[in-house]
Amino acid sequence: MKVIGLLGGMSWESTLYYYQELNRGVRERLGGLHSAQCVMHSVDFAEIEKMQEEGDWAAAGEYLAHRAQQLKLAGADCVLICTNTMHRVYPAIQEGLDIPVLHIADGTADALESAGVQKVALLGTRYTMEQDFYRDRLTARGFEVLVPEPEERARVNKIIYHELCLGQVLDSSRDTYVRILEALAARGAQAVILGCTEIGLLIDEHTSPLPVFDTTLIHVHSALDWALGT
Repeated sequence: MKVIGLLGGMSWESTLYYYQELNRGVRERLGGLHSAQCVMHSVDFAEIEKMQEEGDWAAAGEYLAHRAQQLKLAGADCVLICTNTMHRVYPAIQEGLDIPVLHIADGTADALESAGVQKVALLGTRYTMEQDFYRDRLTARGFEVLVPEPEERARVNKIIYHELCLGQVLDSSRDTYVRILEALAARGAQAVILGCTEIGLLIDEHTSPLPVFDTTLIHVHSALDWALGT
């Protein structure tokens, strides 16, 4: 089993989800007392969020690239950036490493392709929904990507940063997401990408009006396929 490096803390709520699902996945695949071989660097999310808000992506890339290098020194054979939004600086992180950084959108595109989905809704932070670093990786694979209307994007983003990142999972916010997804379904979306690693805390296949592609789970299983050679 190869060692998976987790670049986490953005937020730690979703990093916990990564750690749990990695270990559950290894147990399911190998049985017995097997668990994931991994190392983690958990950053202070307040520092990252400040760089996001200021639009200082260069500084964020340098900051996270240094932490990813520390994961390599700690024995990691690959790196997972445990957040969709900070794939905004994926090139800076991968450039400084001679081990692979497994991109979260690539596994998601593979899953969509396998399911025969062509038009997909994307929920995430405002950066993920509005900037091109994530959507372009999907459209390059032939998918049509729909995002909520501006006011709805603001609501989605606020719930992520002011509730989910703080561990608050509210029924009223779930209802808001469901209404937004219903509107995206009416526009022709065949499925939804949970394009923020915290959204899976709020919405799942039982509560969503659209088939769900949870990027955290997809990222985890892509990493396990790589680490276990399956």
